[in-house]
Amino acid sequence: MAGGVGPLLPWVVRDEAGREVEPVSGYLRDLVLGDCSPLTCRSYAYDLLRWFRVLWAVGVAWERATETETATLVGWLRSAFNPQRRRSVAGGVSPGSVNPVTGKLVPAAGYAPATIAHNLTSVHEFYAFHLHFGRGPLVNPVPENPARRGALAHRSPMEARPAHRRGRLRPKVPAYRPRAMSDQRWEELFAQMRCTRDRALLACYVSSGARASELLGVRLGDVEWSGGRLWVVSKGTRARQQVPVSPQALAYLAAYLEEAGLPADDEPVWRTRRGDPRPLTYWAARRIIQRAGEALGANWTLHDLRHTAATRLARDPAFTLAEVQTILRHAHVTTTALYTVVGIEDLVEKLAEHYQRPRPTVKWNPGYDPADIEAVFGAR
Repeated sequence: MAGGVGPLLPWVVRDEAGREVEPVSGYLRDLVLGDCSPLTCRSYAYDLLRWFRVLWAVGVAWERATETETATLVGWLRSAFNPQRRRSVAGGVSPGSVNPVTGKLVPAAGYAPATIAHNLTSVHEFYAFHLHFGRGPLVNPVPENPARRGALAHRSPMEARPAHRRGRLRPKVPAYRPRAMSDQRWEELFAQMRCTRDRALLACYVSSGARASELLGVRLGDVEWSGGRLWVVSKGTRARQQVPVSPQALAYLAAYLEEAGLPADDEPVWRTRRGDPRPLTYWAARRIIQRAGEALGANWTLHDLRHTAATRLARDPAFTLAEVQTILRHAHVTTTALYTVVGIEDLVEKLAEHYQRPRPTVKWNPGYDPADIEAVFGAR
């Protein structure tokens, strides 16, 4: 896969000979015309590249694919090694186990169930697009799930979502659970920051709850020093929206700008520290967290900072759930409600007190005959 040739085709899938796979390009171009972001287009392009590699391996043309080839794709993804796992630190926690510091599951060596499910959705939509124009096979090679469509049909938001079975070949995707840091873990991570820029970046992340890419795009004119707000371009709607930020984070940001100098009006405030100043990319910001995590033996990510901010807000009795939803810019309040769930790690102290507390003794009313109590309950 390679970069595209224009704004209407940001990504292109090519075969082994370097030729453009035109059916994929037509579908990706339709996604862009439908106002999908370039990152969404990139994700679908990689999914379709995997699909076409399976078709090329078994010698089946894309317009003759059947459910058999879909089963081949799922079988390969469930057994193949994911090349992205090569980024793991040598000698670290083994894939598929739980990190002892964060309590987070380390990704397994293969493809995650969510990746397989997303790949199936991409292939299904690719063939649905071509079937609309009378191209491709007569039946979509990815099995559909009528029960799921019925469950997601129009219904009252006050009603619970009805349960439905998974579609054929669909993996079981684990339930989503927020990954928030405790105050102690946050202080340990913050202490690992090497410079004023990194401290300012983390303070802004954990106080605003902004997504990683949103905060990295903040420019000097997007900072409201007196109002305690930042203006970001939202990842979903791509609208310019405001997010709150703490006075401490603004103090760190001011110290960083005084140390590094003010950027140009059209450049982000976050820049590299070595060589010619360049905008700080997502991958560079992620590496900041990775270095600190390696020193602590942890596997925190940039998105965990948003989860930490969301959990702090959701568990603060001074905020209502609707107010937290507004701050985090969630489309549905049910997403915000996920951060109110209490995990086992939050109950360690209460559980310790529970285990140390003596068991209460059972006392019966003196009017009961001890023999009757023993006959009914088996013991006095």
